Amino acid sequence: MEIPQDAQKVEVPGATVDFYKFQKDGVTYYAFDTSRCGPPEPMVNAMAGLKLVKDPNTKLIMINHKMPMGLLNKIEQNYDIEKEELPDGRVQLLFSYKPGVTEEANLSDSSCSG
Repeated sequence: MEIPQDAQKVEVPGATVDFYKFQKDGVTYYAFDTSRCGPPEPMVNAMAGLKLVKDPNTKLIMINHKMPMGLLNKIEQNYDIEKEELPDGRVQLLFSYKPGVTEEANLSDSSCSG
């Protein structure tokens, strides 16, 4: 999914990169790009962004230089995650609310063990 040109830049507590917010088909999307960042920034920003996903109408888009396995191992049971390889070799992940288990995610631990 392309981030629209008119997406609004938003402040996300704890983030170290820019986050953008836009709406499409009644869903609010937050998006960020850590493809030029090294560890632990992808994990730190993902944890900050995932705190925004509190209902089925809010999703988080992460663009990264590779599949963030440490992050996925930590939170994949708490979110529905769509993974897509982009034409330029980067990866895009779309995190969605998973009823009953998203609330149980430990988003305070942003250390990377992978």
